Amino acid sequence: QVQLVESGGGLVQSGGSLRLSCAASGFTFINYIMSWYRQAPGKEREFVALIDNRNDRTRYPDSVKGRFTISRDNAKDTVYLQLNSLKPEDTAVYYCNSAWGVVSYWGQGTQVTVSS
Repeated sequence: QVQLVESGGGLVQSGGSLRLSCAASGFTFINYIMSWYRQAPGKEREFVALIDNRNDRTRYPDSVKGRFTISRDNAKDTVYLQLNSLKPEDTAVYYCNSAWGVVSYWGQGTQVTVSS
């Protein structure tokens, strides 16, 4: 039923760019706040971006602010994460999340590897 499928990860050089996609199904997409998290080896899952379901307001932590951009296409039930000026420390599995009240869904993740 509920699915979040990430894609677009890969191997890039430092300073490069990637565009991640998360295709949603099985729930009313426009009712959910969408976000991206990442998890590197030996670290806890880290919040990297959020976009609301009202006015497309966005939120980023200082670690990625100015480099990453989240967006959503409600007609396609898809959320995106544009990754620019990538650094080796951005290397992680990136996960898509949808949230509505206490309901939360996660995708399977997509690997982003940035070489120095």
